[in-house]
Amino acid sequence: MKEFPTPAMKRSWFTLTMLVSKDFKKKYRRSVLGVVWSVLNPLLMMIVLSVVFSAFLKFGNIPNFPLYLILGNTIFALMSDSTRDGMESILESTSLIKKVRIEKLIFPLEKVIFHLVNFCFSLIAVALVMLWFRVIPTPNALFLPLLLLYVSIFSAGLSMLLSALAVFFRDVLHLWGVVLTAWTYATPLFYPVEILPEILQKLEVFNPMYHYVVYFRDIFLYSTTPSLLENLVCFGMAAITFLVGFLVFRKFEKKFILYV
Repeated sequence: MKEFPTPAMKRSWFTLTMLVSKDFKKKYRRSVLGVVWSVLNPLLMMIVLSVVFSAFLKFGNIPNFPLYLILGNTIFALMSDSTRDGMESILESTSLIKKVRIEKLIFPLEKVIFHLVNFCFSLIAVALVMLWFRVIPTPNALFLPLLLLYVSIFSAGLSMLLSALAVFFRDVLHLWGVVLTAWTYATPLFYPVEILPEILQKLEVFNPMYHYVVYFRDIFLYSTTPSLLENLVCFGMAAITFLVGFLVFRKFEKKFILYV
């Protein structure tokens, strides 16, 4: 009978955990506050955006606007940070790939896991804002692991796709930053979706991050239970993206060594 988990799986898991640990040490090296910045960053960003959009753009009429902001920004940041780092993961690991026979899929997936762990620290900031506005979590908050699964699968798919493309086309490294900026403004992170023209509101249905942001706000801000249809849509978008990314990555990974 074949051993499970296999030695190869054990090696991959060990490598994965070591890379996550390495990234944490690298991120907070010589930082006095260390991991506390994972809590402070979303809080500070929320304060700045709250002042800007409340005072100048008059979006402060949204109930609990700072909480509305931090929920949207933190879940979007999970995707954007994961894909930005995941895209560069193969190129950053050139020396290791050339020296050791290793499962290359580990590198983009590790970036997603690292930012998922970092996101969990950001939830402390979310909890503090909820406490400030006296928004009490309901049992709907138990849907959070499901949402994180959707966003992680979606981000992993994009990371695999982008990391493969970046090996052959370095322009992807620059273009993705532009795409993320446009995506940020195309997703109602700091404005209500109702202000968009009707045609753009309809197009939001095809924006995966719109669904994930709404899902996050529904379970924490509005105490709404996500419908079965919404869960199927969120999972479907994540699964399709993951499948495309995985197939592209597997198709070209043997050629990475020639281009890195």
